[in-house]
Amino acid sequence: MSTLSDRVRCEPIMVKRGHAVAIPRLGFHAPDDRVPGFEVIELATLHDRMRGRDPGGLHRLDFHTLTLVTEGTGQRMVDFTTYPYGPGTLLWVRPDQVQRFDLAGASNGTHLLFTAAFLPRYGTVERLANQWYGPVRWQLGTGDQYAMVTTLLHQIRAEYARQPDAVSPEILQSLLATLLLQVDRLPLDREPGDPRAGGEIYTMFRAELERSYQSTRRAEDYAGRLGYTVKTLTRACLAATGKPTKQVIDERVALEAQRLLAHTNTPVASIGHRLGFTEATNFGKFFARHVGTTPGEFRRAHGGRA
Repeated sequence: MSTLSDRVRCEPIMVKRGHAVAIPRLGFHAPDDRVPGFEVIELATLHDRMRGRDPGGLHRLDFHTLTLVTEGTGQRMVDFTTYPYGPGTLLWVRPDQVQRFDLAGASNGTHLLFTAAFLPRYGTVERLANQWYGPVRWQLGTGDQYAMVTTLLHQIRAEYARQPDAVSPEILQSLLATLLLQVDRLPLDREPGDPRAGGEIYTMFRAELERSYQSTRRAEDYAGRLGYTVKTLTRACLAATGKPTKQVIDERVALEAQRLLAHTNTPVASIGHRLGFTEATNFGKFFARHVGTTPGEFRRAHGGRA
């Protein structure tokens, strides 16, 4: 019997100008409803299934995954950034992010899969459930941080392993919420800024950016919509990311361009138009400036059709 993580589906997605493309996705499809929206598996088990199905392939998630590696080494590509891992590495991949598994070596650990809807709807937990961006990797030491994460994971696994009529989704929700809140407090691993340091202004900006990045790349537009000055918005972005507002905006647009180039056969010019560029040459220059290669070269490097 397959688990929710064992099924990759190719969905026909209609994009602009009626061009149908197939996007490979890791979909959340549990084999039963014992705990809707949640599952725990071994990382090694997931890797075994991936090797027999689409080794080295890119996939996009419909749900969150949180992995603590306990054995072996390797790397995982998330949104076109490669993250090395080994014992004590914690990885958090969020819905709609692109990932590629490194299946060359042997590694193991605890792999949690959960939908945003599974989490309780309050305060910081709700923010974390709906947050499409955030740190991907932490390297935990052997001290309190590692003990805290492993203790909570042990409790989650013990509850999940109970008989179907005895397992409590409410307990799992509470334990998972506690784990995510603790992870949210971990120091970042060699990354500039801290998303928490930007406060409510940065949170509001990222929500507006997700709504509007295809229509405007002007910092002034975002500041005006949120009722702040560009200077205030820039302070929040610098505190949260170490980058000015315009760079955060442009990086979001560049990321979506990479996702579309890697996952679709939509013409480059159409992708540029979808992202707000009236001229294909302007999109090409923008992409090369932020990614370091042309859209066609990037697509070929990631297995797409130029």
